[in-house]
Amino acid sequence: MKLRHLFPALAFWLISLPSLAELSIQITQGIDNPIPIAIVPFSMQGSGILSEDVSQIVTNDLEQVGEFRALPPSNMLGLPSQESEVFFRDWRILAQDYLLVGRIDQAPGSQLVQVQYEFFDINRELKLAGEVLTGSVAQLRDIGHEISNVVFEHVTGLRGAFTTQLLYIVSDYVSPELTYFRLEKSDYDGQRSQVLLESQEPVMSPSWSPNGQDVAYVSFETDLPRIYIQNIATGQKRQITNYPNINSSPVWSPDGTKLAMVLSKDGSPDIYVQDLVSNELVRITNHPAIETEPSWTPDGRTVVFMSDRTGQPQIYQIALGASAFDVERLTYDCFQCAKAKFLPDGVNLMHVRRETRQNPSYQIAILNIETLRVITLTDTSLDESPSLAPNGSMIMYATKYNGRGVLDAVSIDGRVKFRLPSTQGDVREPAWSPFLN
Repeated sequence: MKLRHLFPALAFWLISLPSLAELSIQITQGIDNPIPIAIVPFSMQGSGILSEDVSQIVTNDLEQVGEFRALPPSNMLGLPSQESEVFFRDWRILAQDYLLVGRIDQAPGSQLVQVQYEFFDINRELKLAGEVLTGSVAQLRDIGHEISNVVFEHVTGLRGAFTTQLLYIVSDYVSPELTYFRLEKSDYDGQRSQVLLESQEPVMSPSWSPNGQDVAYVSFETDLPRIYIQNIATGQKRQITNYPNINSSPVWSPDGTKLAMVLSKDGSPDIYVQDLVSNELVRITNHPAIETEPSWTPDGRTVVFMSDRTGQPQIYQIALGASAFDVERLTYDCFQCAKAKFLPDGVNLMHVRRETRQNPSYQIAILNIETLRVITLTDTSLDESPSLAPNGSMIMYATKYNGRGVLDAVSIDGRVKFRLPSTQGDVREPAWSPFLN
């Protein structure tokens, strides 16, 4: 067994305001033949009553991504909590492929817990993983998500993203004269949401720093759009831009040293890159059309952006240091294409597309720039602001449901979908965090 401690900095719990809009996942589509897994309720050693059910958190995580189907505990033939109590024959009878068991130890009067788990391949009668995670009672959700990561990676070969987080904007309409705008952060599943910033002026375009410690965003708190960087743990922020007219769409370079952004200080909106160490500002594009929505290629050498220089929004890219005339167009087959970002492979391009002039719908799609194959992932009509999970498996985006802005997620093959509806306000502009540990 390996012993690990989960004691992340908790300062942001102290400075963050309580959230008014709770998000909770609703699975809307899964795969046809999910992997059968038995997640046995973890046994409890001690007299305390825990606020979180670790085994249920793992169950929710794995079922929410659509690839797993958990066996109901009422159908189990036994409730083992450790390897010596596991009889593989019982689980094969129940047609299960994998088994997770565990126990939680808490000393009387202590806020510390030890969670021991063991994960098995039933058909091979093989123990795949097992360790002891130590943390506070308040970190039980983190421990559950970490166990989900281990299970997911062992079964799929892909790193789990259950310990990642989301940024998003919530707008609460109060009256024609008053709307509250909040920048919120939550777990990937919408739980434990916290308000990082609240304002009566618009807040938009949140973007994670690559180390997950800071967020860049646009705020109108001075009555003009300006770009800010805020430390998530301390709440301290600094204003990055104060140029005339448009200051928008900040996005960090992969190495965290630069911000790409949109400025109109020299006329029409163009793409600029600011060095966050030297504050040097470099103009990347120079065209009378609207150039906006920058993103970076995975190697950080090229900026992807949207331009209407042909009359309709299309996706282009330009290498850093290149002439403003050395622009490469990437999309040709759509009436409008926007909000593009490359997947980690640098070949597949996530974007929002409107197919024809006659069709007013906007969907999330993937374009392979080598084969020009397009896979449309969503079928609602007003999908926007896609953000990719750090393992490249899911895309979170904003859409409308029952007249309200909500967040939806779809796998990059389109087979799995889930929704995070808000209990209050319109939710938009999701930003999925990088891996945080």
